[in-house]
Amino acid sequence: MTPDQTILDARGLEVVLGRMAHEVIEHHPVLDNLVLVGVRSRGVHLAERLQCRLAELSGVTLPLGILDITMYRDDLGLGAGNPVLERTEIPFSLEEKTVILVDDVIHTGRTVRAALDGLMDFGRPRAIQLLVLVDRGGRELPIRPDYVGTHVHSSPRDKVKVRVGERDGFDAVMVEYGTRGQEANL
Repeated sequence: MTPDQTILDARGLEVVLGRMAHEVIEHHPVLDNLVLVGVRSRGVHLAERLQCRLAELSGVTLPLGILDITMYRDDLGLGAGNPVLERTEIPFSLEEKTVILVDDVIHTGRTVRAALDGLMDFGRPRAIQLLVLVDRGGRELPIRPDYVGTHVHSSPRDKVKVRVGERDGFDAVMVEYGTRGQEANL
């Protein structure tokens, strides 16, 4: 078994978020109809940081929503344990908005599929774009992010773990090699 590897430290994570904020502004010079929605749990913290970065760069504070995808998962009946429901908070209309959906890691695409289903319960956005900190490949569904912080090539047995100070006490992106399970890789 290979030792775990740190892909991004705290400084690297901030640099990547800054770059992605610039990319969003490049694609959306006018931010009027843009909203952010973070996928629980670490996607929310990344969305909050992105919201701050975009406000610093543009002077506009985008609306920010929080989405819990638990009830939209396709593995609920497959022994996924007892799901813990957390609150979804989208206190604004999605109608005619471009939603930037923010998540920490994309792997199979199933979390994003669940998030898309969840968003549709709140209206019909004009468009949905996907921003992820880490793309680790291995897609099972035809879903591709619009904004990617970094790519990590790993085997299906590895785990890519994103840690954020607000939840974990420190910032980092790490690969745990040769572990079993799907916790952070959907």
